[in-house]
Amino acid sequence: MNRCCFLFVTLGLTCSAIAQEVLPKTAETFEVDGHKAFLYAAPKPAEGKPWLWYAPTLNGISLFGRKMYSEAFMKAGISIAGYDLGEVRGSPASTAKFTLFYNEMVKRGYSPKPILLGQSRGGMMTLAWAFRNPEKVRAWVGIYPVCNLASWPLKNSKAQTLADFGMPEAELVAKLSEFNPVDNLKGLLANKVPMFAVHGDSDVVVPYELNTGLLKERYAAGGGQISVKVVTGEGHKVGPSFFECRELVDFVLANSK
Repeated sequence: MNRCCFLFVTLGLTCSAIAQEVLPKTAETFEVDGHKAFLYAAPKPAEGKPWLWYAPTLNGISLFGRKMYSEAFMKAGISIAGYDLGEVRGSPASTAKFTLFYNEMVKRGYSPKPILLGQSRGGMMTLAWAFRNPEKVRAWVGIYPVCNLASWPLKNSKAQTLADFGMPEAELVAKLSEFNPVDNLKGLLANKVPMFAVHGDSDVVVPYELNTGLLKERYAAGGGQISVKVVTGEGHKVGPSFFECRELVDFVLANSK
């Protein structure tokens, strides 16, 4: 084996060893108000114990299976956590339950200002909590996120949405501006919460124009800091564009301090 090959192999083994050392094998689980919470604690937490709050958390944190993200965040000392409330859609009642989880994380010594990351319907979960608790949010991130109740929730997930809000459709539609995150950005703007999202321009499930595009337009118009990476020709899918996004990693690392 020549010197170059030896160095390459050695470097590869070293990186692999670092990854194995840094990444927890399983999440710590605990209950909050009868619902399960999941926590991947960074082995060497950064100052202030920053954490990434991921949604949706359904029987576990699927984001942790995305190697690029989990390794980058763990190495930076950022823990990853989530709370399984099932298929909720951002009602005041379910948002209040998310606050119980937040309080438990703070009680455990984690930062009182987490970074929120919502994937797909998790965008609605995180944004709904964020606009009601803007002073507690360090930053917000979306992966083809649902941002608008009038879009996917009421068009393709009506039963779950009405169940979460506990009201008939006519009443929810009449009060939409009270509950819709894209209509309630003043607190986030006042607290200067930075935002980043990656979204495909061919997404027919969660259309860009009605969700991330609308959020960007309104947040930027209010003077907010928001960056969006639009992926040309891609839709609502699992792929490198969304789960190996360097800009997303850089944003989280830059806003974790």
